[in-house]
Amino acid sequence: MQVVILCGGQGTRLRETSEHLPKPMVPIGGKPILWHIMKHCAAHGLREFVLCLGYKSYEIKRWFLEYHLRERDFTFRLGRPDQMEIHPSDRDEEDWLVTFAETGEQTMTGGRVRRVGPHLRGGNFLLTYGDGVSDVDLGELVRFHKGHGKLATVTAVRTPGRFGELRLDGDTVEAFEEKPDVTGGRINGGFFVVRREVIDRLGDDPGLVWERGPLEGLAADGELAAYRHDGFWHAMDTPRDHAELERLWATGRAPWAIWNAAGPGDKRARRGYQAPMRERA
Repeated sequence: MQVVILCGGQGTRLRETSEHLPKPMVPIGGKPILWHIMKHCAAHGLREFVLCLGYKSYEIKRWFLEYHLRERDFTFRLGRPDQMEIHPSDRDEEDWLVTFAETGEQTMTGGRVRRVGPHLRGGNFLLTYGDGVSDVDLGELVRFHKGHGKLATVTAVRTPGRFGELRLDGDTVEAFEEKPDVTGGRINGGFFVVRREVIDRLGDDPGLVWERGPLEGLAADGELAAYRHDGFWHAMDTPRDHAELERLWATGRAPWAIWNAAGPGDKRARRGYQAPMRERA
């Protein structure tokens, strides 16, 4: 299954941290948050990525194009670039297939998803944002999605109410409410699984916002299911969020770093983090 990652936003609330970088390139522990998200996916066997690029897209492209030059030893003869030799490494290699899709600097999230349609194969794809990390079990999420038969699944997490809230009836989303004044339920935590035909429901409008018309329409039609996740989830929207994620990484308590564990979902190697039990219907 391919993973579509929304990487095109400007991240205006992070400007003092990322003035010269697109938001997905803001580093945590020296590596972009986008790399952390992709490592999480790869730990669950999801290694094919489609990146929806926009704002400062070349910074993302350049980071990946120069990946081996940063991570590996190489020998280079000045004046003869054709004679560069990149040496083998004993360290783990990222066996990822990455498609870089230019979806427009001003395009909104729904428009970006629509524009990567030609790059998608298969019946389902995973969709997430390039600015948040979680320890959600993506294998369980995919199995849950395939089991209920609806067009889409959203990961529903608990967090304070500065985000849009999901109103649930069992595992079905009844409504999608953008930034309610009072919260007591769950919110959209990203990590969607979407059937390919949902692309056909998206108009070719660069101003289309995935979280509004498309999600609201799926909910109204009874085609949006919720996968409850009560473990770790953290978006990086502000400098304070970034500082907290840096702190967790620096202290060895980064719950999203499941690739350091014995296997996906193994919490024993998460170095002290205790997450609540996940609810399942």
